Amino acid sequence: MPYTPDKPPLVESSEELRARIPGWGADLDPRDRPSVPRMRLDPNLSGAHWDFPERQPEARPRERSIEHERLTPVFGTTCPPKGLSGVMRRYAYERFSEARAAHWMILLAADRVDALESHLRSFTTLHPDNPITETGVLSELSHHGIASRFGSKRADLAHQPLDPVIVAAPWVLGGGVAYLALRGMARALARSGGR
Repeated sequence: MPYTPDKPPLVESSEELRARIPGWGADLDPRDRPSVPRMRLDPNLSGAHWDFPERQPEARPRERSIEHERLTPVFGTTCPPKGLSGVMRRYAYERFSEARAAHWMILLAADRVDALESHLRSFTTLHPDNPITETGVLSELSHHGIASRFGSKRADLAHQPLDPVIVAAPWVLGGGVAYLALRGMARALARSGGR
C-alpha cells in the first residue's frame, strides 16, 4: 500500500531475481558495500514516525485521476481550478483515464481557455495585458533579435513564421468581435432613437 512506512514486498523473491537477472543483488551482502561502517542495518528502522501520514485537509474538492483511490497525503493548492477551464479539467479527470488521449487533450484545451480567461480578467484591472511589451517584440529591434536569425542554424527558426499568428491572432479576433459588438449596439441604438 502506498504512503505507509513499510517496505513494499518484492513481486519475486531474491533468489528468483538473482537467477533471472545477472548481477542482481550484488550489494545485498553488507561486506560488499563501502558505506557499511556508517550504515545502521536495522530492518525495522524506516525513519517514519507514522503508520500513515497525516492527510492535508481538502478545503475544496480537488481533481483526482480515476486510477487512484484517493488523493496523495499532500497536494498543491496554489492554482485551484476556476471558471470554464476548471470545469473542463474536472470533466477530464472524472471521465477519462490518464491513459486516454482525450484526458490530455481536454487538459491542453483547458490550459488555452485558462489563458484566455486570464487575458479577459486582466481587462477588469488597472493593468491589462500588453501584448507588445510582454511578448518581447520590442527587444527584437533593440537586442539584435533580427540579426541573430541570419547565418545561424537556430532550432526555433522553423516555427518563427507562426509565432506572430499564434500571439496576435487571439488579440485580433478579440478586437474584431468587440468592434462588431459595438457596431451592432450603435446600429441598434440608432434604430431605436429614430423611432
